[in-house]
Amino acid sequence: MATGPTHAMSGLLAWSATTALATDHSIGQLSPRAWVVGAVLATGAALLPDLDHPESTVSRTFGAISQGFSSGINALSHGVYRLTRTKRDSNRDGGHRGLTHTLVFAVIAAVITTAVVQTSEKWALPVLMFVFAGLAVRGILHKWHPRKDALFITLTSAGVTALCLLWTEQTSANAAACGVAVGIGCIAHYIGDAITEQGCPILWPIPLGGKTWFPVAPPKILRMQTGGKVEMAVIGPLITVASIWLSLAALQQAGAIPSLWGFTFLPR
Repeated sequence: MATGPTHAMSGLLAWSATTALATDHSIGQLSPRAWVVGAVLATGAALLPDLDHPESTVSRTFGAISQGFSSGINALSHGVYRLTRTKRDSNRDGGHRGLTHTLVFAVIAAVITTAVVQTSEKWALPVLMFVFAGLAVRGILHKWHPRKDALFITLTSAGVTALCLLWTEQTSANAAACGVAVGIGCIAHYIGDAITEQGCPILWPIPLGGKTWFPVAPPKILRMQTGGKVEMAVIGPLITVASIWLSLAALQQAGAIPSLWGFTFLPR
């Protein structure tokens, strides 16, 4: 997998690029408030797929609660893998890079998020914001100490959630954007994993090469080592700069940032 900061910033990059380049009314013309909420959700969702690994630091973000949830996801992912694998798929144990690393999961996560926010806006959006803000903060913190940083993550998540909700108008249109943001964040994670040495079974259950869990990846020469020099010195910084640029472009398009002396971040 890519490191936490790369995953988190890739989620923000994917969301900002989608909203900056989109022309449809639901995503391309979001209010600044809705855009910021979506950015938080997409950034956090870019860490969500790794909850299938109970030993991952992401799974320990909220202590025993997230670890218990992660163990359940891991067991489900492992079961689905064993039931659907072919003879060509590896006879592995564990559920990491299984169900949560597929487009099927991204769609399910997006649909559930949209449905939950639409039906229970008063309590669901604050809970979702708190959880995904926590995942986003945890992802950005590449090095951390569980005891020292757990309180920091909790307080930061609460602060981000409170600020966003005070500034957000909760409508059904925003609920749809929330679902799209979560789906986009998950897909950004898959792309990040796909360019590492192990690849990612994004297209499950479509059989490729006789495998239902075919690890989608570019040629080996284009793959990077997790936490290696290419990721930390090239890919990570480029993603960060691009995400900031496109975020400013999307916010300018939404009217939150005025055109400065005729300058636009993404001319149309």
